[in-house]
Amino acid sequence: MATFVLVHGGGHGGWCYKPVAQLLRGMGHEVHAPSLSGLADRAHLLSSAIDLETHIDDVAGLLEFEDLTEVVLVGHSYGGMVITGAADRKPGRVGHRVYLDAAYPRDGESLYEHAYEQIHMARQGLQEVDGVSVVMAPMPGFAAFFGVTDPQLGAWTDTRLTVQPWKCFEQKIVLQNESAMRAIPESHLICTSTIPGRDMALLQSRSQGRVWDIDTGHDLMLTEPAWVAERLHAIVQTS
Repeated sequence: MATFVLVHGGGHGGWCYKPVAQLLRGMGHEVHAPSLSGLADRAHLLSSAIDLETHIDDVAGLLEFEDLTEVVLVGHSYGGMVITGAADRKPGRVGHRVYLDAAYPRDGESLYEHAYEQIHMARQGLQEVDGVSVVMAPMPGFAAFFGVTDPQLGAWTDTRLTVQPWKCFEQKIVLQNESAMRAIPESHLICTSTIPGRDMALLQSRSQGRVWDIDTGHDLMLTEPAWVAERLHAIVQTS
C-alpha cells in the first residue's frame, strides 16, 4: 500500500481527483486530495495574501501534520509548481514525484514564465474579486478549456471550478533543497498534445524513462481516471 497526495491545478480543487482517488483506495492505497487555500471548498479563504508559497505551505503542512512519509506526491498542471516546492521543503517525507500533465519548473521560474502562452491567455481575463486579483473566472462551458468535452462530466466540472489567485501564477518558485528534491524519483504522465511544448529529453533523463502519454484532454484525471489510477498504481509497484 502506498500513500498518495494528489494536488490539483489552477481553478480546481481536491474534488477533481474524486474518480482517481476512489480507484486508488479500491486498490488498497491511502489517498489525500486537499484543496489549496482560496479554491474550491476553501474558496472562503480567498485573500490577496495567497500566492505560490501559500500553496506550497498547504501541502508541506499536510505532510508534516498527518505525519506522512514515503508519499507519492502527484501534481496536475499548476500543481506541478506546488509539488516541486513541497518536495523541496520536505524531501524526507516524499518518496516519488509524479507530474500529471504538469508544470516542471526551474529554480527562480514562475508559472507565467514557464507556460507563457497559456498563462498569458489566462491573464487577459484578470479581474478583481473582493480586492483580490484573480484569473480563470468560471463560466458555463469552461470545462472544455481543460479538455473536458463530455457534456455530463463538463457540467459537473463547471459547477465546481473557482477563480484562481493571480499571484500564484506570477510568483517565482524558490528552491531551498534542490539537490535533495531532484534526488527523489519522478515520473511524468502527460497528454500527447502537450509533448511539443516540453523538453522530452530532459524529462526522460531525469525520470529514467518513466514518461507516459495519453491522447486526451488536459484534465486527464477526469477524462481518463482509470488510466491515471492504473499508471499511478504501476509506478509504486515498480519503484
